[in-house]
Amino acid sequence: MYTSTFTFKKKQYDDAFYALDDQIVALAKSIPGYLGEETWENAVTGQVSNVYYWDSLEALQSLINNPIHQQAKAAQAKWLDGYQVIVAEVLRTYGDGNLPHPCVSVAPHTAN
Repeated sequence: MYTSTFTFKKKQYDDAFYALDDQIVALAKSIPGYLGEETWENAVTGQVSNVYYWDSLEALQSLINNPIHQQAKAAQAKWLDGYQVIVAEVLRTYGDGNLPHPCVSVAPHTAN
């Protein structure tokens, strides 16, 4: 399993941003291998992190290479005041099972 974490600071959003964002959300969800996502906002810094979960790098690459995603990347400076993307391989997940999470639906990994 892999994650792609998109951390950014917002500027002003407009209708074009929301339309493009809706397209990207629908696109990501339509890709086989998309497992889910979470969004976190830091109230102190104003930064937002979207964590996307994927069952393979190929699934993630499908999103990255899509023209809709490329369009958003090219226009990001209109709506964002900086961004960072981190792609990581998930080595293990664990918990008490009481917290709904995108990783819960995949084969469990246990701590060693």
